[in-house]
Amino acid sequence: MRIVVKVGTSTLAHPSGHLNIRRVENLCKIISDIKNAGHEIILVSSGAIGMGVGKLNLQQRPTDIPGKQAAAAVGQCELMYTYDKLFGEFHHTVAQLLITREDVVSEKRHDNFRNTINRLLELSALPIINENDTVAIDEIVIGDNDTLAAIVSESVKADLLVLMSDINGLYTADPRKDPNAQLIPRVERIDDSILALAGGSGSSLGTGGMTTKLQAAKICLECGCDMIITNGSRPEDLYDIADGKSVGTLFSEKSL
Repeated sequence: MRIVVKVGTSTLAHPSGHLNIRRVENLCKIISDIKNAGHEIILVSSGAIGMGVGKLNLQQRPTDIPGKQAAAAVGQCELMYTYDKLFGEFHHTVAQLLITREDVVSEKRHDNFRNTINRLLELSALPIINENDTVAIDEIVIGDNDTLAAIVSESVKADLLVLMSDINGLYTADPRKDPNAQLIPRVERIDDSILALAGGSGSSLGTGGMTTKLQAAKICLECGCDMIITNGSRPEDLYDIADGKSVGTLFSEKSL
């Protein structure tokens, strides 16, 4: 399978913004193992701004654009250094791609982006993609990395997008507030009743929330790509996902 894995800031960093070393090491080990099994993996990674906040010892995530860009510039260096080091230990070569909205709305640039990804996969490299937060000016232009991951999945004709978040999946209500909330294991279409279940951003360091995940699911369903929301605190769930087992919430129009 060709799998796009998106990891959010809450998966990569502690609330302080500093790297969650144990979890990231485990994540890189498991992705390497799944790649060794023959799957093609593309990683869409948040975390540059959040890690920059920690690296710069800021008290909170900046709210102004120059502050976000400065944090991203610092954090992206640490993020890619970490990935290069950890994946290198398992003999995998990583490649960094920082893209902006123009790279997906311009037909020529979109073709170049797609061709680069395909060639990297042919070379057995592991593409790691983030929005170019150091030059983008809205959130930080594509919108968020859930949407970015869905656009990447559509562009490269991925079989599956896995969104690793701070929640187990889509629930009937907010599980942080309602103890009776039930996990929804499968969604076949995004309608008004599903959209009504979305809440706000879950992490103070991140930008996404269930709304952006449902928007990503809509993009994926429209292009025939399955999508799963799962908890990023359990990277080992990627093994079950690769084996086709039920984890989190699966968005798919395919027959059971």
